[in-house]
Amino acid sequence: MIGYAMLGSNDFEKAKAFYDEVLGVLGGARTMTMETMQGYAAADGGPMLIVCKPYDGQAATVGNGTMIALAAPSHDLVDKTHAVAMANGATDEGAPGPRGDTFYAAYFRDLDGNKLCVFNFG
Repeated sequence: MIGYAMLGSNDFEKAKAFYDEVLGVLGGARTMTMETMQGYAAADGGPMLIVCKPYDGQAATVGNGTMIALAAPSHDLVDKTHAVAMANGATDEGAPGPRGDTFYAAYFRDLDGNKLCVFNFG
C-alpha cells in the first residue's frame, strides 16, 4: 500500500551519507536520484524512503508524532541498524529490545531530528 515516505533534510549531503550507512544494513540502496532528492529501496523494489530538500525552499522540520518504521528480518539486524545509526550521528530514542511479546524494536532520530524505528516481529 505505501509507495514511498519522504523525510526532509537541512544538510542533504550529510543525510545521504547517513542513510547510505543505516539503510545499507537492511539491504537498502540508492535508487531514484535527483538534484533535490535521493530514494532508497530494497532489492525487491518495495516501498522507497526518500530524503529530500524541501520543495518550498524552507527549512525541513520534524513532525510531532511522525515516525517512519523500517522492518528488519531479525533481532540482530535491529541491533546492528541501531548501532550503525548511533555511530553515524543519530540520537537514541530507545535502545533495542522487546516491546511486548513479539515486537522487538529500537528507535532513533536522524541528523535532522526525524524519528525512525527499526523493528522485527517474532
